[in-house]
Amino acid sequence: MQKKLSDYRRVIGDKEIYEIYKAAKPLLGKHVVHINSTYQGGGVAEMLNTLIPLMNSIGIKTGWRILHGTPEFFNVTKSFHNALQGADINLTNNIKKIYEETVEAFSVFTHLDHDFVIVHDPQPLPLISFYKKSQPWIWRCHIDITNPNKTLWEYLKGFILAYDTVIISSEKYKKDDLPNPQVIFYPSIDPLSEKNRDMTPEEVDMVIKKYGIKTDKPIITQISRFDPWKDPVGVIEVFKKVKQSVDARLVLLGNMASDDPEGWKIYREVEKAAKDLIKTGDVLLLTVDSSTLVNALQRKADVVIQKSTREGFGLTVTEAMWKKKAVVASRVGGITLQIEDGVNGFLHDPYDYDGFANTIVKLLEDKALAEEIGQRAHETVKEKFLITRLLKDYLNLLSSLM
Repeated sequence: MQKKLSDYRRVIGDKEIYEIYKAAKPLLGKHVVHINSTYQGGGVAEMLNTLIPLMNSIGIKTGWRILHGTPEFFNVTKSFHNALQGADINLTNNIKKIYEETVEAFSVFTHLDHDFVIVHDPQPLPLISFYKKSQPWIWRCHIDITNPNKTLWEYLKGFILAYDTVIISSEKYKKDDLPNPQVIFYPSIDPLSEKNRDMTPEEVDMVIKKYGIKTDKPIITQISRFDPWKDPVGVIEVFKKVKQSVDARLVLLGNMASDDPEGWKIYREVEKAAKDLIKTGDVLLLTVDSSTLVNALQRKADVVIQKSTREGFGLTVTEAMWKKKAVVASRVGGITLQIEDGVNGFLHDPYDYDGFANTIVKLLEDKALAEEIGQRAHETVKEKFLITRLLKDYLNLLSSLM
């Protein structure tokens, strides 16, 4: 059954429900479409899976289109994703041709006669070039663009300039060379989704047992794609340091998104780095696509890590904080919007392996501290990072563009 706004009443309260209905009033009957590159895998798809039914439930006709692309196209756009976060790229004419022709082909059978068009991330960005624009177009960038590759940025900016508004996740991502209005939306989680709903301790234990996760030692986990920017190899090195002080177990869980061709390559690198620890059962690598498992593992974990070297926002951090977990994370990107160091979590330079390890050991040894930090983390998410807050942000933006 699709969720309705009224389902969130017990979470956010009557006043916020009323404010959302009020914000929706100018948009009743309008037709909105979101466009991205995948239906599952990653935070964008997760947010849209909840946001779109909620928009429909309050009277705004909202659709969702998934860009069709070949493996070759997604190899190109993965290189774009990496380059927007600072990696090098050889931007050849052939790469541009693959990118633009794939998007143009998609435009031929994708009719956009909506009142608003919202395009997510670089994959479908050029779509605006293949339509006679008659409505506001919004580009939502979920990536950390603090220091993008200059060559790629100049190329993509040629498409971005046609958009009416750009949405980013942090003040730090604003670009002085971009004349478009730039607004900040925090990404969000759905507290009622399978990944975040309440679970009983018995249910948690049943799921953990089903996937062969032993609980005879404290559990540390990082839940992320097997992606170089999430630095899973670095997590292994941190864990080796933790093991010198505390006998614990590390569980790395990450699904393989259809638009991410690098996943299995990184997985094999992690497997190599953790070879001996995997043999002893102290490191467990899982590629299960299960929201229930994510939920149970985050609830069962004693400490959650997010050791990203770049991070647009980091919804796995938000999810763990919602579940009252102490998170030890990198001081990068959108993570710093969520965690105040020492207050509702802990932050370290992503390459400070000793700092990560020492904080994790401290939390494993001081359960009262971990609980106190976790409670503050939960309150932060409730105030700032729930899907109803994002819904309200979109309503206010669309109304302003009418």
